[in-house]
Amino acid sequence: MSVHKDKKTGKWFVSCRYTNWDGARKQKMKRGFETKREALSWEREFLQIKSSNLDMTFGSFVELYLADRSSRIKKNTLFTKTHIIENKILPYFKDRKISEIKATDIIAWQNTIMSERDENGEPHSPSYLKTIHNQISAIFNHACNFYNLSENPARKAGNMGTEKTKEMLIWTKEEYLKFADEMMDKPLSFYAFEILYWCGLRVGELLALTPGDFDFEKSTLRINKSYQRLEREDVITDPKTLCSIRTITMPDFLNEEIQEYIGMLYGIGENDRIFDFTKSFLHHEMRRGSEAAGVKKLTLHQLRHSHVSLLINMGFTAVAIATRVGHESIDITYRYAHMFPSEQTEMADKLNIERGAC
Repeated sequence: MSVHKDKKTGKWFVSCRYTNWDGARKQKMKRGFETKREALSWEREFLQIKSSNLDMTFGSFVELYLADRSSRIKKNTLFTKTHIIENKILPYFKDRKISEIKATDIIAWQNTIMSERDENGEPHSPSYLKTIHNQISAIFNHACNFYNLSENPARKAGNMGTEKTKEMLIWTKEEYLKFADEMMDKPLSFYAFEILYWCGLRVGELLALTPGDFDFEKSTLRINKSYQRLEREDVITDPKTLCSIRTITMPDFLNEEIQEYIGMLYGIGENDRIFDFTKSFLHHEMRRGSEAAGVKKLTLHQLRHSHVSLLINMGFTAVAIATRVGHESIDITYRYAHMFPSEQTEMADKLNIERGAC
């Protein structure tokens, strides 16, 4: 018998054997169960996980899914996945058998999620609803692809809501310069925003910068890492994509500004972060500067959009811009197509000529 009662503590424990992934026999022990029933239930779930038996609960399969995926994705991505799963998915499906969850169950869950409201009475945004649904669908896809679940009920149910195209808010160069004037009283913030606007970095890329990333003789800035604050720890990861690894040429005025700023940082090492704060600090500073300058409020990421808009207005191609900001050129073309009016006109003119040649 694999379930026993500890005579000293009066509690139950499990001691069972199983075969691991490479065929070796292993022993597992788990203590501290109040009842024999709890111990037997835990043993049954444990053995089902080890045998990849889909009679296991959804909660047990999630443990298996996260174990399978954790070494293949970045820490910040895993943190986001886990947060959504724990708060938006497991409360509804944890104790259900994964093989018995149907599309109708997913639809009922979707209706509950879509009816949720925040403290201001606002529903979840369409993009967040889509993110939540994509996560539960990824779990079922994993079960289908690797553990022989017959179908993905989340895919059958369809996604939540529809993605609405939002107006892309940006600052013009004149609006940014008004904002920058208001930030000069705090050099730490001023120089951070200068890099964001004039180089188009992602915030995580900015916060990972070290003195060793700059070559002031060549006026270049190297992007090869990203910073995240996760569970009260500073975490440095690889950039978002392979395209994100790049070297950016800075304008001369920015090269001089950053050289001056780093010179102000007493005792800083080559591999120390030059902006030793988190994203929330920048959010606060952006609000403060926007209000003082009387310009519209943007998100930090919209500063990146503003940089792309500036380059488009200066006449640079999508390929050149994509190389600078660490995107695929197709992404730049798709996201900012409405900002290339001259190219559209040129295309139409050439089509007129082509039609006339027939």
